[in-house]
Amino acid sequence: MRTVPLNKKKHNRKGFDCGIESLNNYLRVMASQQTLKDNTRTYVLEDAKNTSQIIGYYTLTMTFLDLTLLPRKLQKKHTNVHSAGLIARLAVDKRYFKQGYGEWLLIDSLRKLLHASETVAFPLVVVDSKEGAIEFYKKFGFESFLDMPNKLYMTISNIRKSLQKI
Repeated sequence: MRTVPLNKKKHNRKGFDCGIESLNNYLRVMASQQTLKDNTRTYVLEDAKNTSQIIGYYTLTMTFLDLTLLPRKLQKKHTNVHSAGLIARLAVDKRYFKQGYGEWLLIDSLRKLLHASETVAFPLVVVDSKEGAIEFYKKFGFESFLDMPNKLYMTISNIRKSLQKI
């Protein structure tokens, strides 16, 4: 399996349904526009039997980092840092639920962000979790920001260590 950049001429965005309308609409309406504006990059996992069919997708970008929302130890370590990698969206079509694709997409997105951090340094990856997905991210080592349970982070050093085990 591998992800490829979203191609609006090839990929059936209208057929994608993850059960969360905001994630469906982003893929259908905004993802290609945001890529053309160099605001985000969206990657899709194609179904091998029908490559126009999208199993799932994720969107990557950068985000502002408010250090005051992190534990003291990280605040001290990253005093002058103001940005982090962001997994802005991650979704799997309902037809492919419970088959490991969400985990695969998360790991793939973390690999891409780790690679990016080796070129342009940033210390954290952030995700804004939808309701019900917090535990999914926590089982991979993400931690919640102080007073913001739906906003989670993972350090690049922890991502590096985790991916070495896979």
